Amino acid sequence: MNVSSFSTALMKASDELSGTAPQGSAAARVYSVLRAQIISLELLPDTTLVRSDIANAFGVSQSPVREAIQRLEQEGLVISYPQSRTVVSKIDVTHARETQFLRLGVELEVAQTLARTSDRVLLAPATRLLRMQKLAGEDRDIAEFNTLDRLFHLSLFEAAGVRALWHLISDRSGHIDRLRRLNLPDPGKIAEVIRHHEDMLSAIGSGDASAVEMAVRTHLSGTLASVQKIMDQYPQHF
Repeated sequence: MNVSSFSTALMKASDELSGTAPQGSAAARVYSVLRAQIISLELLPDTTLVRSDIANAFGVSQSPVREAIQRLEQEGLVISYPQSRTVVSKIDVTHARETQFLRLGVELEVAQTLARTSDRVLLAPATRLLRMQKLAGEDRDIAEFNTLDRLFHLSLFEAAGVRALWHLISDRSGHIDRLRRLNLPDPGKIAEVIRHHEDMLSAIGSGDASAVEMAVRTHLSGTLASVQKIMDQYPQHF
């Protein structure tokens, strides 16, 4: 993405989110928008982030922009070269594997916790989100499907009473999330995700610990199992 395209995309995102984004510091708002654009691949690896353009787009000074970029650097989503420029990083597969290892351990416990409870009402939000996700899949609305996917998993963490752990993992998930975004348009991938979500809810609802573990492991291993194919298809991202 060239500088002109970057500026246009940034202005559009800022305008769209200005009336709907959660209230917070200017740095938090800048960070939220930039991170979303990086994760969605609207800002591709090696895109130069022009700090003055970012500041102008949000109507802020460069101080909150620096703070937002520092947060993105801590996540490994951007790289800043001293006295030079800041660019979107390439996808780090090692980082993606580490994050997935962490998420698998936590989400297995979340699912097992829900399977042990007799209150199946806790699964109602996830069930509703899955219905919505099916509709987004039928429409091939990748962005909406991806948003509902995240909300589906978040709802399980909320049902287990550990919402904060979802956000802890999510804050580390920039690289694996970009991998998933590249993988999602593949033929059959959307149907596979839907099937996996159905299997997870069915296993949790049955209280079968072995089925729960198999369903969660199968679902969360999908993208990394295809990582070489993804890298071969999109070498410029790595």
